[in-house]
Amino acid sequence: MNQNPIVKLAEAIQSKQPAILATVIEVKGASPAKVGALIILLEDGTTAGTVGGGKLEAAILADAHTALHEGAPRLSHYSLTEEGADAVGTLCGGEVTVFIQPFLPPPQLIIVGGGHIGRPLKVMGEAAGFDVITVDVEPGRADIPELAAVLLTADSYVVLITTDHVSDEAALRLVIGSPARYIGMIGSRTKCGAILDHLKADGITPDALQRVYAPIGLDLGGPSPEEIAVAILAEVIAVRHGRGLEESQISFRRLL
Repeated sequence: MNQNPIVKLAEAIQSKQPAILATVIEVKGASPAKVGALIILLEDGTTAGTVGGGKLEAAILADAHTALHEGAPRLSHYSLTEEGADAVGTLCGGEVTVFIQPFLPPPQLIIVGGGHIGRPLKVMGEAAGFDVITVDVEPGRADIPELAAVLLTADSYVVLITTDHVSDEAALRLVIGSPARYIGMIGSRTKCGAILDHLKADGITPDALQRVYAPIGLDLGGPSPEEIAVAILAEVIAVRHGRGLEESQISFRRLL
């Protein structure tokens, strides 16, 4: 039995899974879809509800996939004809307009190591709309099981601010191969360069290491924990929105 689409959408939002809601808002002429018909598309391709089936529904789902990847709503028009603008390849002859709305989970900010910088960063990150996860680390440990248990996605932003280089390196090894959009590591150029050299010696490619923003944060000049937190969050937000950071980022290639 096809699950109620609104229930499915609510479950996706509750579990912080991406979902797309497509709603038929206008119908002209003959159409298998009716005004108010709904269909939900989940990231794994699962659907709930229907907007008429057949080629029309396939076209709507294709546009829903696009909206999912772009993260922006769209108003789509479909002509139930074999030829012409917006044609879907049917003979019904009607026209359908659909509003396609993405429901995406908030971006994820993972703070590895709490402390005097992590505390204000958590508050600021939540105020900026991030789902903040703080992973406390026992100093000097070469394993961080709490971090290994975090599911990282392409909308995850990882901040490594532990109190020692052993923990920072252990955390970096865990996340360097993840799809995380941002990985930043605190520390001096000497410390960051040494850690990155260790990973390079162990076979991590320069391309992978170039993803690391180290030392972390934009160079705003403020020395206090709160100001450093602002600098880190500013860099994260800039990366998330695709702003160029070539002058502020000191990555692996610039530490060579």
